[in-house]
Amino acid sequence: MTNIPIEGLSLPTEKPHHESPGDWKRYFSFSTDHKVIGIQYLVTSFLFFLVGGIFAMVLRGELITPEADLVDRTVYNGMFTMHGTVMLFLWTFPSLVGFANYLVPLMIGARDMAFPRLNAVAFWMVPVVGILLMGSFFVPGGPAQAGWWSYPPVSLQNPTGNLINGQVIWLLAVAISGVSSIMGAVNFVTTIVKMRAPGMTFFRMPLFVWAVFSAQIIQLFGLPALTAGAVMLLLDLTVGTGFFNPANGGNPVMFQHYFWFYSHPAVYVIILPVFGIFSEIFPVYSRKPLFGYKVVAISSLLIAVVSAIVWVHHMYVSGTPGWMRLIFMLTTMFVSVPTGIKVFAWVATIWGGKMRLNTPMLFALGALVMFVFAGITGIMLSSVPVDVHVNNTYFVVGHFHYVLYGTVTMGLYAAIYHWFPKMTGRMYYEGWGKLHFWLAFIGTNLNFLPMHPLGLQGMLRRVASYAPEYEFWNIIASLGGFLLGMSTLPFIFNMVISWMQGEKAPDNPWRAIGLEWLVSSPPPVENFEEIPIVISEPYGYGKSEPLTQEVHSHATLTSVE
Repeated sequence: MTNIPIEGLSLPTEKPHHESPGDWKRYFSFSTDHKVIGIQYLVTSFLFFLVGGIFAMVLRGELITPEADLVDRTVYNGMFTMHGTVMLFLWTFPSLVGFANYLVPLMIGARDMAFPRLNAVAFWMVPVVGILLMGSFFVPGGPAQAGWWSYPPVSLQNPTGNLINGQVIWLLAVAISGVSSIMGAVNFVTTIVKMRAPGMTFFRMPLFVWAVFSAQIIQLFGLPALTAGAVMLLLDLTVGTGFFNPANGGNPVMFQHYFWFYSHPAVYVIILPVFGIFSEIFPVYSRKPLFGYKVVAISSLLIAVVSAIVWVHHMYVSGTPGWMRLIFMLTTMFVSVPTGIKVFAWVATIWGGKMRLNTPMLFALGALVMFVFAGITGIMLSSVPVDVHVNNTYFVVGHFHYVLYGTVTMGLYAAIYHWFPKMTGRMYYEGWGKLHFWLAFIGTNLNFLPMHPLGLQGMLRRVASYAPEYEFWNIIASLGGFLLGMSTLPFIFNMVISWMQGEKAPDNPWRAIGLEWLVSSPPPVENFEEIPIVISEPYGYGKSEPLTQEVHSHATLTSVE
C-alpha cells in the first residue's frame, strides 16, 4: 500500500467498502455516529434557542414601558429565570458540543469518538433537561423564579409548600445537565489524546480541536463544583439539610462560591470553541496561514488554567475582604493577555489577505468586533471600583450579552454557514445568509448597547418596572430585541430550504485545508476509507506549489492560492 502526499497529508490508496449513511430517520434514533449526534445536538439546541428567544421578546415587551403592564410579575420572574437557563444550558453548551461532536473526529483523522454509546447517552440527557424545564411551567407555583444562578436564601423559598415545585425541577435539570456535560468532557479529552491519526501531533492539530480540548479540561475540573452545589441546594430544599440555609446554620455565600467556581470558567467553556471557529474561518476566507499558530494554541490552554482563579470577581459585594478583591481583580485582568494574543493573531491573519466577504466571514468579523467591545467592558468590570458601582445593573447584562450573543451566537452562525455544505451536502443561499447577518448585527447592537448607559445611570436588572428616566434607552433596546428575534426567520428559511433542495455541494466548496474537507459531503459513516497520515502543520494557505490531486475518487483538493 502506497501513500500520496497532499498539502501536508499522506493518504493510503487502498479503498475499503463503507456502508452508506442512513436517511433522515437516523436523527430520531439512538445513533452512535458522532456526525448524527452532532446534528442532533445542533437542531435540538436551536429549537430551545427559539424558546429562549420568545421568552426574551416577552421580557423586552414588558420593559418597553416603565410600568409592569404586560405580564404578571411572577410570570416575568419565571420567564426571566427560564430565559437565562435555556440560553445557557440548552443552547450555547449543547450547540457547541454539537459542533465538537461533528468536527473533532474528522479533524484529527478518527473514525468516531472514543466512547460512542456514552456520546449518545450524553445527548439524550439534553432533551430530558429541556422537558423538565418546560414542564416546570405546569407545576403549582410555576417555574423557578430565583434567576439562572438561584442564589439562596431566595431559591430556598417555597411559597406553595409542595415538594415538587419549579425550583426543585430546576435544580434537578441542572444536575442532569452537569452529568451529561461531564460525560461529554471525558469522551472529548480521551478522543483527542488517544485517537489522533498517525502524524497528528498536538502541534499539528487544528486550533478548533485545541479549543475544544482546553474547554473540556475546564469542564472536568470545574463542573463537579456546580453539580455538587445544585445537589446540596436540592437537599436543602427537599429534605431540610443546612448546607446553604441560614435558618439551619448554613452559609448562603458558600453556594455563590460553588456556583461561580464553575460558572465563570463556563464562559470560557462556551467561548473557547468559538475562538477555535474564528481560527478556522479567518485563514480560509483571507487565503493566508494563521498567524502565530503555536502561540494561539498554547493561549487556549493558558485561558483554561487562569479561568480557575477568577470566580470571586462576581462576589466583590458579597462580603469579600479587600485583599481577596485585589487578588481576583489582578487574575481577572490577566485573562486578557492570552485572549489578546488570539485577537492580534486573527487581525494579523486578516491583514493583507485576499478576503472574501461571504456569510461565514461576515458573521466571524461581526462577532470579533463585538467581542473586542465586550472585552473592553470586561476589563472595566474586573476593576473593583467600577464593578462595585455598576454591580447588579444593566451594565453587567449588556456586557454579558455582548459575549453570549454578540460573540458566541454570531460565531455559531458563522460555523453553521461554513460547515453547512459539509454536513448536508447542499449549498445555502448566500443572499439570505447576508440578510440574516445584517439583521442580526444591527439587532444585537440596538438591543444590548443601550444597556451600558442604563447601567451607568443605575438601572437595576431583574426588574419589571423602572423609573421613567430610563424609558428612552429601554425603547431602543426593546426594538433591537424584536429585530433580533425577527432575524432568525431568514436563517430558518435558508437552512430548511437549502437542506431540502439547495444546490449540491462539492467536497471542498471553500478550497479549505483540513482533514474534514478531504472526505465527501456529507462524510461517509466511518469518515475515512483509510486513516490519513499527517505530515505537516495546518493552515498552509498561500504557500508555494499548491497541489490539485484527486483522492479516493471523492475528495479533491484544489489550488489554495
